[in-house]
Amino acid sequence: MKPFLRQQLARYADRLAELEFLLSREDIMKDMAQFLTLSREHTEVAAVASRWARYQQREADLASAREMLADPDMAEMAQEEVDSASTELAQLETELQRMLLPKDPDDARNAFVEIRAGTGGDESALFAGDLLRMYTRYCERRGWKTEIISESPSELGGYKEVVLRVEGDNVYGALKFESGGHRVQRVPATETQGRIHTSACTVAVLPEPDEAQAIQINPADLRIDTFRASGAGGQHINKTDSAVRITHIPTGIVAECQDGRSQHSNKAQALKVLTARIQEKDRAERAAKDAAQRKSLIGSGDRSDRIRTYNFPQGRLTDHRINLTLYKLLYVMEGELDDVVEALQAYEAAQQLAELEVGNV
Repeated sequence: MKPFLRQQLARYADRLAELEFLLSREDIMKDMAQFLTLSREHTEVAAVASRWARYQQREADLASAREMLADPDMAEMAQEEVDSASTELAQLETELQRMLLPKDPDDARNAFVEIRAGTGGDESALFAGDLLRMYTRYCERRGWKTEIISESPSELGGYKEVVLRVEGDNVYGALKFESGGHRVQRVPATETQGRIHTSACTVAVLPEPDEAQAIQINPADLRIDTFRASGAGGQHINKTDSAVRITHIPTGIVAECQDGRSQHSNKAQALKVLTARIQEKDRAERAAKDAAQRKSLIGSGDRSDRIRTYNFPQGRLTDHRINLTLYKLLYVMEGELDDVVEALQAYEAAQQLAELEVGNV
């Protein structure tokens, strides 16, 4: 293991002792906000410190086993221990390197998933509905809560546009790589001659802003319109102008919500979506500047980036960013996205490890 990694890991043991002392203090136990913050840090630091302690123990075991190799009576047993310790040390080193990678503070947040039909007309809208179902099923499997914030249904089914809010643990960290262009190749239900058509949708995944850290929006920069909800929703929604559309005048960014029962709740939810979109615009601009200085990790997340193809005749899903191909498309469309999500996360980790190594040579 490289010396710079050892130095970083040694600090975790020191920090763990500090945190255990702080968490035992009466004044901190009485301050619930500070106590919870330190408790979360303690959990993260303890996980790293325990793996580092295990690594050091196996290093000692390896050194002892190598000494015993000189004894003919112990050589066979010693060689087994050398092999075992060497294998575990390699695994632990990889694990510890990943634990040291910089974490995106937004990864733990809830998220908004926006799906918009693109080229392909009605077939594109139907595919938008399929993507919504795929994400909803995936969220159900992960134990996350979902709700539709706004929707613009298509006449033949599916959606011209739909916004889903997802609530749970590490939602954004799992879904953030879904941003970009999704292309589908299949025979549409309306096709009479069996020809394969290609159409596309765009997906944008935005972290839900932390109200305490959200950007401040000047109320004078907002135009708020109310209207009658267009989708299904019962008598109350159909008979009152409870749906809300908010426009941020300086940027032209728009958000709307029509799912709630009251104008007040719809306004609050639309404002959250608007804030998330403005923050995402700022993030994208910063990412564009960073990309000029170094290679982007996995695409820019821009809507114009074609990130994935869903080929139904071949039962094939291809993620173009990491050259991942899976022949289990129907399972993926039922929400079994784990293989895709884990491959993208592993690729990002490998890229970050490479950058970490270069930066510390």
